[in-house]
Amino acid sequence: MEVLLKKDIKGLGSAGDIVSVKGGYARNMLIPRGLAMPATPGLRQQARQIKEAAERRRLRELATARDLADRINATPLTFKAKAGESGRLYGSITTAMIADALEEAIGRDVDRRRIRLEQSLRELGEHEITIHLAQDVNAVFKVVVEPEGQLEKDMMTSEELEAAAVEQGVEEEAADETE
Repeated sequence: MEVLLKKDIKGLGSAGDIVSVKGGYARNMLIPRGLAMPATPGLRQQARQIKEAAERRRLRELATARDLADRINATPLTFKAKAGESGRLYGSITTAMIADALEEAIGRDVDRRRIRLEQSLRELGEHEITIHLAQDVNAVFKVVVEPEGQLEKDMMTSEELEAAAVEQGVEEEAADETE
């Protein structure tokens, strides 16, 4: 069965294309969801108009995506997180956290599923993150993860605090005796 695609369908074709598909796929999937319509002789003439409108929309979306990519590229993000002495975070910085911070920084919605991370960020330092915005449009921006407060190695344990208090008490007593 031949159908005229109303929208781009990955692996099948672009809007305005006339493609041949199985009848069940067309009747049960494409037509009910408004993705295609049966290709009649009258629609074949309209296919050109649909294709031109889809191309204009694609170009407009591509220009918007490139503009957004430029804004994202110029936006470094900084996160504060608790970390151990080795620089490893106790938690992690996830794509949802990055998307929320990016939305706040640029003022536009960002889909967390478009952020490309092999795994969550679990180390202090500077990381380059890629976000896929449109076909052939990716933005690369920096995420800096800084320690929250002091690193654990700089913090004293309770035993060390007690020992320091005892030493300070001994020093105070010695100072009192010399006076």
